[in-house]
Amino acid sequence: MAWDWQVFCKTTDDGTVMPSCFGKGGDITYLDWMLSAWGWTLSVAGSAWVIAVITGVLIGTLRTLPNSPWIVRVANVWVEVFRNVPILVQLFIWYFVIPKLFPAFQQVPGFLLVIFALGFFTSARIAEQVRAGIQALPRGQRYAGMAVGFSTAQTYRYVILPMAFRIILPPLTSESMNLLKNSSVAFAVSIAELTMFAMQAQEETSRGIEIYMGVTIMYALSAFAVNRIFAFIEKKVRIPGFIVAGGTGGH
Repeated sequence: MAWDWQVFCKTTDDGTVMPSCFGKGGDITYLDWMLSAWGWTLSVAGSAWVIAVITGVLIGTLRTLPNSPWIVRVANVWVEVFRNVPILVQLFIWYFVIPKLFPAFQQVPGFLLVIFALGFFTSARIAEQVRAGIQALPRGQRYAGMAVGFSTAQTYRYVILPMAFRIILPPLTSESMNLLKNSSVAFAVSIAELTMFAMQAQEETSRGIEIYMGVTIMYALSAFAVNRIFAFIEKKVRIPGFIVAGGTGGH
């Protein structure tokens, strides 16, 4: 069967081929639809990433606090719960269960519930990376901060976390790319992202090869962009003489 790449230039209502591949007036082509779905994918992944990083850094830091066993235990529970429950199950809990238990969440858009599910799921994995990064530092880093009169919070802020951040950049890059791919679970609750577009467009056009190839390219471009951004950051924050095992390949 011959490939028909003009499928992206066809309108979604009657299949008319648009010369520019973009709709006019009220018409929407499959290319318009795919680009819109790409925007939803990036929005979900980007928003969830912000939640994941903020929460993950906080939880990961709490897991390394000295002389705070109860705080460490609570942080450990957070990591174990969110890391060991499948993301799809967590998504359904956020989307179907929590609004039933807490009626106030019934007013929250489903888009935000998906972001919370993805963000907290990823935060557990980032927290583990932050904990490992902090514990990989020599103890002298902490003692040096205290020796100059820093409080525990100041020691983490000015001494420990900046160094740990450099250590965790390579795994954080991989985790950010995984988050982008994990955003595809949003199709399960009818968020119009790339995976949902692919499923519906393939059913409507019967052009599965072309549709899924286009979606694959969108995911690949997005993941490549994330990789290059983190490679650039890693290069900029690198300390001469400070070597981190494994990089993003951007050096």
